[in-house]
Amino acid sequence: MKLYISADMEGTSGICHWDETEKGLQDYTYFAEQMTKEVNAVCKGALESGKITDILVKDAHDSGRNLIPSLLPKTVRILRDWEGAPGGMMAGVGKGFDAVAFTGYHSAAYTTGNPLAHTSNRQNQYIRINGRIASEMLVNTYTAAYYQVPVIFLSGDKALCEAAKELIPNMETVAVSESLGGASVSLHPDRALELLQEGMGRAVKKDIDACQIKLPEEFHVEIEFKEYRKAYTGSFYPGVKKVGAKGVEFYTRDYYEVLRMLFFVL
Repeated sequence: MKLYISADMEGTSGICHWDETEKGLQDYTYFAEQMTKEVNAVCKGALESGKITDILVKDAHDSGRNLIPSLLPKTVRILRDWEGAPGGMMAGVGKGFDAVAFTGYHSAAYTTGNPLAHTSNRQNQYIRINGRIASEMLVNTYTAAYYQVPVIFLSGDKALCEAAKELIPNMETVAVSESLGGASVSLHPDRALELLQEGMGRAVKKDIDACQIKLPEEFHVEIEFKEYRKAYTGSFYPGVKKVGAKGVEFYTRDYYEVLRMLFFVL
């Protein structure tokens, strides 16, 4: 079986401030290593099951150049930097994968589950899809579903894990942190690694087809930006309509068109 891992950073154990997630800042190096260790733990859990024989890891945070390749299993392939296409954090997933896992994921913009809660970037107040506040987890789960690949595992903050289980009850989740106002309560980093490896091991032994979701038949996307000019500029994308001072909306029956619109408008 082939596994695709999309690895983000803000849902890594211990992270509570943007300085810990931005390349070149003093606190970043430690947390880039912890991010990598958490991805490694998930890879080990998958490989030790005996069911997974091929893993592609997408470095899906910020620069796309955060993971330390030498700390990952030798059999893993790593997709670094950005393709420059609507796939984004899920680049390459449509090429014959059997399952998807998310690591280091975080709560959505306009929610309180993570001190660094956001969706795609920090320029929007929120994104809604069919009235639901959209996290990157939701956007990327729909992307996986578009290619008919089930999402079987997620790690990140507690609130996002709860949201993921509501969307896919059979998914395995591991919460490594919990928001407390502007702070974050996290597991010990080594305990997080143990739980991640064990959790991924359970995920691949389940009936992965039970994690396959059906896409909605149509999509109504709403974006509220923090600045008026972003909504104004976005309204020139074909099919996008400006709503109020800082909002836009978009309707389609094709989820790839949602991805294309988000790619250009965000």
